[in-house]
Amino acid sequence: MDILSLPDNEPFIAGTDESIDICSNQIMKLSDASICHCRRGKARIEIDMQAYELTENTQILLLPGSIFNCTYASEDLSVSYIVFSDTLFREITSRLEPSFFQFLKEHPCIVIPEERVKPFIGLSFAMKDLYNDRDNNFRLQIFKNFVQNFILDFYDKTRHLFLQKKPKGMNRQEEIFKHFIQLIHKHCTTQREVSFYASELFITPRYLSTVVQNVSNATAKSIIDRHVILESKALLQSTNLSIQEISNRLCFPDQSFFGRYFKKHTGVSPAKYRSNLN
Repeated sequence: MDILSLPDNEPFIAGTDESIDICSNQIMKLSDASICHCRRGKARIEIDMQAYELTENTQILLLPGSIFNCTYASEDLSVSYIVFSDTLFREITSRLEPSFFQFLKEHPCIVIPEERVKPFIGLSFAMKDLYNDRDNNFRLQIFKNFVQNFILDFYDKTRHLFLQKKPKGMNRQEEIFKHFIQLIHKHCTTQREVSFYASELFITPRYLSTVVQNVSNATAKSIIDRHVILESKALLQSTNLSIQEISNRLCFPDQSFFGRYFKKHTGVSPAKYRSNLN
C-alpha cells in the first residue's frame, strides 16, 4: 500500500478518491503518519496486531511507528488520504498530552457519520491543491494548521463515540493485561523477557503469566514473541536494512541468534523469508 509511504524529500502528500492496489499481507513498518478515509469498497487490515474492517466512511489515523498489514481488499477499494512525515507529525502534536497519543493508538479506526464526511473530503482536496502549490511560502505552516485542527477533531469525535460504547469497567486483571500490551508496543524491540514487563508493572513474573493466561488464553512469552516477530517481518519487508542491521535494531546479541530466534517462530530464516517476498 504505497500511499502510506512518502516519496523522497516530500514532507506530505494527499490524494482524493483513488483506487488502491494492495498487495495482500504486505507487512509495513510505517515511518510516517497517515489519515485515510474509505470512500468505497471493503478491506480487512491489522494495525499493531489488532484487526479492523474498512467499509465506506471508515476513517483511520496511523501514527509513525505503527505496523500495518492488509489481509484483504475488494477490487473497488477507493480512499482519500493525507500522509505526512514523522517530523511534521511531531511538530503538529508537540503540545498535546501523552494520553492523546495513547488513545489514538488504541482507537485508530472509526466509522464516521455521513455529515462528517464532507469536512475530510474538503480537507483532502485542499491539501492536494496545497501539495501542488510549490510557490507558496507558507505551504508547510498552512498544512500544519489544517491537519492539527483535523486531528484534534478526530480525537474528540472518536473519544466521544468510544465513551458512549465503553463498558462499565475492566477488572484488575484486564487492566494489567492492557498495560502489559502497551508496554510491549513500547519496548518489544529491546526487551523480550517476561521478567522485564513484570518489573515495569510492579508484579511478579508468575502473577503476570497467570493474568495473561486468564485474560487472553495465551502465555505472556508467546505474546511478546508474536510482537517481536511481527516487528522483524515488517523490517524485512518494508526496509532495505540488512539482516545484521535488523538484528542490531532489535537488540539481539548477534545475527546468528536473531536467525535462530526468527526461524524457531516462523519456520524459515530471515534471509529465506525476505527472498520469498520476491
